[in-house]
Amino acid sequence: MKTIFLLNGPNLNLLGQRQPEIYGRETLADVEALCTRLAESMGLGLRAHQSNHEGALVDLIQQARLEAAAIIINPGAYSHTSVAILDALNAFDGPVIEVHISNIHKREAFRHHSFVSGRADGVIAGCGTQGYVMALHRLAHLLA
Repeated sequence: MKTIFLLNGPNLNLLGQRQPEIYGRETLADVEALCTRLAESMGLGLRAHQSNHEGALVDLIQQARLEAAAIIINPGAYSHTSVAILDALNAFDGPVIEVHISNIHKREAFRHHSFVSGRADGVIAGCGTQGYVMALHRLAHLLA
């Protein structure tokens, strides 16, 4: 069974509590449970991780090199600042889908650039937590 790593960056542990007018009311646990069920229905495994620490996310991406066929990543604010996460993703051979719950291009100007997008095979932004579902469907197609 092919495994997908679902990686979430800083403050996504507060999903459903922090700025629900932007990010919605679903919790990260809700998103992870939905994605796990969907992945299983597609014959895929899913391992979900969240960290507020850049180095921990780099470690998880490096771990994915050995254990995962693909990555879905919502790097949160690290999208706009982390060359380290970009470098780690560049060392990963499988497909990568970048997800943003909000439309980063309609927000503050500093959010319009994502280092991660330079490596991502697809970027989904502004579709709420449904973006994770879209990402799983895309990866199921790419991994078939």
